[in-house]
Amino acid sequence: MTIDPSLLKVQHNEDRKRFEVKVEEHLAVCEYILSKTRIIFTHTEVPKALKGNGVGAMLAKAGLEYARKHDLRIMPLCPFVAAYMQDNPEYNDLLMPGFKLKTKG
Repeated sequence: MTIDPSLLKVQHNEDRKRFEVKVEEHLAVCEYILSKTRIIFTHTEVPKALKGNGVGAMLAKAGLEYARKHDLRIMPLCPFVAAYMQDNPEYNDLLMPGFKLKTKG
């Protein structure tokens, strides 16, 4: 399935503690645990039908922008979010003190 990402919108589902993108019957999510001062990204899942369209990157970016807006420190336990942060170092200032991203390679 080919999708124009500019037509998609990330929704923040605070009750389920996740960011979501829905396309037809497909739901992509980026789940988190939230405390007063930090957000821990635990899992990102993009259905096979949506892969390759930038949906995962949209979810990660939305979560990181949320963290910045709310002055939260980030702990990316989710490998996808950690990889997104490696590719987009402008978010690395949000990392929890002492938390290191694994290097690629």
